[in-house]
Amino acid sequence: MSNILIQNYQKVASSIPKDVTLVAVSKTKPKEDISVLYNEGQRVFGENRIEELVEKSQALPSDIEWHMIGHLQSKKVKKIAPFISLIHSIDSLKLLNEVNKEAKKNERIIDCLLQFHIAEEDSKYGFNEKEGTALLQSSEFKEMENIRIVGVMGMATFTENQDQIKTEFETLIQIREKIKELLPKATEISMGMSGDYTLAIQQGSTMVRIGSTIFGHRN
Repeated sequence: MSNILIQNYQKVASSIPKDVTLVAVSKTKPKEDISVLYNEGQRVFGENRIEELVEKSQALPSDIEWHMIGHLQSKKVKKIAPFISLIHSIDSLKLLNEVNKEAKKNERIIDCLLQFHIAEEDSKYGFNEKEGTALLQSSEFKEMENIRIVGVMGMATFTENQDQIKTEFETLIQIREKIKELLPKATEISMGMSGDYTLAIQQGSTMVRIGSTIFGHRN
């Protein structure tokens, strides 16, 4: 099994440019699988369940960068604030406030991405462009000293229509350009998953979140 995992990983890793971050999405996968990829040199892993993320962070090497990629409830921020490297899914001012508060308690500055709703599906979380820029211009945001907005995240519609996916990715690129006018260092774009990461990279993604293409389908 680990041979297939290594082959999958090497194939994906070799297809990604050096300036694009590969987030290996290890949610629901055992710690042993993460260790296999760690030994291959992978250091960035994405999880979406808080309890699982905390357990894995305690059991695995301390130089792993853990990314929270799923919807995050405000009440659970305190559990990951001591160690999380990047939160991809900031979708409200309330959540950002909570991250700032818990980061301060831990004497940290936590990197975050603003999540934007770019898909046609209703099920995805995220700001629209107007809401995102309004947040960044708010007095509340300007008082937050323990978070750092480093870019944007979005998920395209789950569809075979490549033109639609491309259009949605282009929307996120345009939003990132607007965000950079307010925050010049917010350069990251987390977009692209197993089914569409090649297209995402072509469109300018700096960070791809890949699970099933590496680990196989989820349990």
